[in-house]
Amino acid sequence: MEFKSSFKVYYEDTDSGGVVYYANYLKFLERARTDAITSLGFSNNKIKEKFGIYIIVKSCNLNFFKPAKLEDNLKIVSKVLEVKNVSIKMRQNIYVNESVITEAQILLASINKEGKPSKLPDEFKKQLIK
Repeated sequence: MEFKSSFKVYYEDTDSGGVVYYANYLKFLERARTDAITSLGFSNNKIKEKFGIYIIVKSCNLNFFKPAKLEDNLKIVSKVLEVKNVSIKMRQNIYVNESVITEAQILLASINKEGKPSKLPDEFKKQLIK
């Protein structure tokens, strides 16, 4: 399944030269994943309250090709690559205009309140693999 989000780069996202600070790309990607979950009729709070789980980032690998700059309009395309019992593998690309400026491989894990791996609910998994 594929999801699309758009964000504008604000002054607070940049360094003094107007270039996006590298750690802020993680924030943009997180916001896009949150938008994706919301578009499926869920939210992080709903998942926690209804199923007793948290979806966390287990690992991420980012490749930067070009910097984003102040007032750029970013488009983030998030694609679910694989869904297993307790994990979700995604690719997320950040675009400025039609150019990929950042590519990310993200592995998400489902854990319970004790921090132990916990099975993803079938109801949620079905929505991710449509």
